[in-house]
Amino acid sequence: MLSKALVERFHSEVPHAHKDLTSLAGVGRKTANVVQSVCFDIPAIAVDTHVERISKRLGLAKVYDNVETVEKKLKRKIRKERWNKAHHLFIFFGRYYCTAKNPHCEGCPFVSICKKDKLDTYKSNKKK
Repeated sequence: MLSKALVERFHSEVPHAHKDLTSLAGVGRKTANVVQSVCFDIPAIAVDTHVERISKRLGLAKVYDNVETVEKKLKRKIRKERWNKAHHLFIFFGRYYCTAKNPHCEGCPFVSICKKDKLDTYKSNKKK
C-alpha cells in the first residue's frame, strides 16, 4: 500500500515534508526523519535506540523521557546545521562503543559525565 500511495498521492515521488512522509502507511516519526536527513539532506534527528541511550547517558535527556522528548531536547541543544551529522555520530558511538550491554567505559571521553548507572537503576526499578 505504500507504493500505491506514493504513485497515487505523490506522483511516484517520495515526499520531502515530514507531514507527508508520516501520512504514508508504516512511516513513523523516526523513518520520516531518516528519509529527510539521508535522502534530502534536510536537517533532522532520528531517535533510535542508540541515540536515545547516548542522550540519556550523557545527560542530554532525562532517563524517563520518551523518544519524541529526546528528539526535541537534542534539537534545542545541537545547532540545526549539525543535526544530520550528530544523528549519525550518536548511532555509531552507541552501536560500537557505548553499547547497551557491556559498554566500553574505559577510555571513554564522556565517562565523567555518564549517567549509565542512573539509567540502569531507573530501568531496573521500572521492571518491578
